[in-house]
Amino acid sequence: MTAPATTDSEYDETPAAPDEGGRAPASRYGVLALAIMLVVGLLLGYAGGLLTPRITRPGDASVEAGFARDMTTHHAQAVEMSLIAYRSATLPEVRQIAVDIATGQQGEIGAMQTWLREWGLSPTGSKPPMSWMSDGATVTEGLMPGMATPQQMTALRNAQGIEVDRQFLTLMYDHHLGGIHMIDAALGATDNDEVLRVANTMKATQQTELNNLRQLQAQAKG
Repeated sequence: MTAPATTDSEYDETPAAPDEGGRAPASRYGVLALAIMLVVGLLLGYAGGLLTPRITRPGDASVEAGFARDMTTHHAQAVEMSLIAYRSATLPEVRQIAVDIATGQQGEIGAMQTWLREWGLSPTGSKPPMSWMSDGATVTEGLMPGMATPQQMTALRNAQGIEVDRQFLTLMYDHHLGGIHMIDAALGATDNDEVLRVANTMKATQQTELNNLRQLQAQAKG
């Protein structure tokens, strides 16, 4: 992507010219602001986890530990896809939902990693990914439900113009469907109040975003 023109000031508010693909790239200040938002979200997630009293400590092979580990990995890919869309998508609405997803899920990563530390557990664990789910054996290519393949991620990184928007919206829609499947599995198997609270919040947020993603898919078809 062609770098936006800058003045001597890093905070020059002069709009960046569209690149050859016809999109208006994110300004240097905008990218910096998003990076700060992601760090703040992560720290708030950590703080929220630390301030929540722990009555029980789930074990290494527990549903709660498996959910925290696997959903962290799942969220990390969503953050990566969202950062690509924020930098390169054409539609402002797509870039905005990318920011919302990246910052929200980064905060949830912070909360889940805090759980593991408070439970005295490793971020990785001794059990295979998805072993906490009853249908975990159906996972193919080592990917959790809804996750994009390496080939799809490469295609998204290499996409240009409105194709960035279209690929991101399709991948994130499937990603959220898979995430909700994982969340439902955790909700049906845990009695941990904090895990229930955060998982229910995740589900409500992703269901709302699914509706928004669907609307943006129609808009991106042009």
